[in-house]
Amino acid sequence: MKILITGGTGLVGNHLSKILKKKGYDVAILSREKNINANIKTYSWNVDKKEIDTEAIEKTDYIIHLAGAGIAEKRWSKKRKQLIIDSRIKSADFILSKIKENKIQLKAFISASAVGYYGAITSDKIFIETDVAATDFLGNTCSLWEQAVDRFDELGIRTVKIRTGIILSKEDGALAKMTIPVKMGIGSSIGSGKQFIPWIHIDDLCNIYVKAIEDNKLKGAYNAVAPEHITNRELTKALAFALNKPFYFPNVPALLIKLLFGKMADILLKGSRVSSEKITNSGFNFSFPNIKGAFENLFPKK
Repeated sequence: MKILITGGTGLVGNHLSKILKKKGYDVAILSREKNINANIKTYSWNVDKKEIDTEAIEKTDYIIHLAGAGIAEKRWSKKRKQLIIDSRIKSADFILSKIKENKIQLKAFISASAVGYYGAITSDKIFIETDVAATDFLGNTCSLWEQAVDRFDELGIRTVKIRTGIILSKEDGALAKMTIPVKMGIGSSIGSGKQFIPWIHIDDLCNIYVKAIEDNKLKGAYNAVAPEHITNRELTKALAFALNKPFYFPNVPALLIKLLFGKMADILLKGSRVSSEKITNSGFNFSFPNIKGAFENLFPKK
């Protein structure tokens, strides 16, 4: 069974490719660079030039769409915001056009999305999949992203949208950045520290993608977040404990975060609880439902 992954060289793509290969799937990735990974068949594509190695999509059973410019990599200039949106929507539309053109009989199109769908806000609400998208930049981006995915559903292709929280992995991503000040002994909460951090261990996230492939009952949006709701302060304190480092510095002032990150500061200073009930009710079991277990796995005691 052939699975094609866009954005396959990123954090999730790399991890997921290995898991799928171990399970015996025929895995290939789309990349701007050909044969970037000797262990995974790599096909070239260029969305801007509307170029793709057509062999990539031939006889493909599932497509996992992870491609998209990093939301937190750079400050949100007007140009950067447009790139974040276009990189997700145009790539999905391009794949759809090639699926139609080559009459590919996909079993499912599974796409990343984000809990940013609910907006960069702090509230008492616990968000679920049927809630409407927020009208801020993150909410609008995720809404447009998912609308592009829904066009596959209109063709009769089963679609799954994985609304992902903060991914915990020691290889890269948000956690790698968070550990730097903690390892230096200056770990502290950001802003009020009371904002919630919807999070998920990378293994659990990848296993949700596996379930989306193997369980044809999965359809529509699912929140990919751990069942445990924790605040920024609680997460940072748990990280400090896992790394045997102190946690007593005063909070990093919100004003400083805003000066450093501009409008992007909202994703650090705000956050609400997000429900994992729908994916749990589908039969998925989290290997790391709480932060203590997640950090014990990522930072085992020597």
